[in-house]
Amino acid sequence: MVEFEVPEIDYDRYSNRQLAAVPLAVLGVSLLVLVAWYFLNGTPVPLGFDFTGGTELRIVADASKSEIQQAFDADVAAVRPVQGSNEYIVTFTTTNQQQLVTAAESAGFEVLSQNVRSGAFGSVNQRNTLVGLGIAFVGMSLLVFLLFRTFVPSIAVVISAFSDIIIPLALMNVMAAIGLMNIELSLGTVAALLMLIGYSVDSDILLNNHILRRRGGFYESTYRAMQTGVTMTVTSISAMIVMTIVATLFSIPLLPDIGIILVFGLTADLMNTYMLNLSLLRWYKFEGVAR
Repeated sequence: MVEFEVPEIDYDRYSNRQLAAVPLAVLGVSLLVLVAWYFLNGTPVPLGFDFTGGTELRIVADASKSEIQQAFDADVAAVRPVQGSNEYIVTFTTTNQQQLVTAAESAGFEVLSQNVRSGAFGSVNQRNTLVGLGIAFVGMSLLVFLLFRTFVPSIAVVISAFSDIIIPLALMNVMAAIGLMNIELSLGTVAALLMLIGYSVDSDILLNNHILRRRGGFYESTYRAMQTGVTMTVTSISAMIVMTIVATLFSIPLLPDIGIILVFGLTADLMNTYMLNLSLLRWYKFEGVAR
C-alpha cells in the first residue's frame, strides 16, 4: 500500500457540534430517502432477481438492448450483454417461463438457458438476508463494546458503521430515481454492505486506539491515525473505481454494482470517521466522563 501525505486539519477551528452536524445531516437525509422510497414502492431499496423472483433467459440475439426489450410483452427487468459474444441475459419479473421462451423464439432469438425463481423463494432470501445483516451488525457492536468497555467510544464506532451502510442504500435510490443507474439489492450487493461493516470498523477502531490507548496528545494521535486510515481508505476507493470501470467496459455482471456501493460507502466512511467519530471522541476526552 502506497502511503501519501495526509494534510493536517486544524480541528480547533470547529466545535464538536459543527463537526458532527454534517455527517448527522447526511444520515438524516438518507433515512428520509429510504422511508420515502418505501412508501412509494413498498421496499426501502430496489430489489433484484434474488429477492423478488422471476425468470432469467440467456439468449443469442443479433439485436440491441432496446430491440430485445421491445420483443417481449412481459416486463423486462434488465438486459445484460455477455462480453465477447452476441449473448444476453434477460431478466423478467414474471415467472411464466414458457410464454417468455415462446416470445423469444418468435422474435428469432435462440434460448440457451432459462432460470425461474419463485416469489416465495425470494421472500425467504429477503428474510435470511435481513437476519444475516442483523447478526453481523449486532456481533460487530458487541465486539466493539468488549474492546473499549466504555459507551461513547463504542457507540461512535457503531453509529459510523450504521451510517456507512445507510448512505449507499439511499444513493442507490437517488441514482435509480434520476435514471443514472439502476442498482438493485441482490446477494452480491448485500455482500458489499457486509464488507462496508468491516471497512468501517477497521478505520474507526484504528482512530479510537490511537487516541485512547497510545501516547501523545489528542491531535497528534489523530494525525497518526489519519496517516494510516486515510491512505488505506483512499487506496481502497481507487481500487473499487478501477474495478467498476473495467467491469463496466467488459460487461461483467454484478461487479460494477458492488464497486459503486463500496465507493459510496468508503467515501461516507471518511466523513463519518474523521468528523462524526472524531467529534464524539474529542467530547469524551475533554468534556465527557473521561475528563
